[in-house]
Amino acid sequence: MDALTAALLHALAQAAPGEPQSLPRLGKRLGQGASVLMRALAPLGEATLGGVDGAGWVRLWQEEGRWCAQLTPAGRAQWLLLGAGSDPTQDRAGAGGEATARE
Repeated sequence: MDALTAALLHALAQAAPGEPQSLPRLGKRLGQGASVLMRALAPLGEATLGGVDGAGWVRLWQEEGRWCAQLTPAGRAQWLLLGAGSDPTQDRAGAGGEATARE
């Protein structure tokens, strides 16, 4: 998994389950433009692109003209398997909590 994908999953996992994150906020947090994030999120989504099914880890949609993203239950499970070791919504202290406080 590349660093941007891991950072995206981590940032989305910091939100409470069911809480969407706007792409502008994610972009600011990760230091990336919205187009870079969309390219990185597309294969993680639920859509079929070029005949290839997405991973189904992230739900993407537009709300009031802004793109939003959130982890699906499959995405949260994948995050736990790949790198978190524990559910980040259970421990908001430390680096994750500090990053959220700065937003």
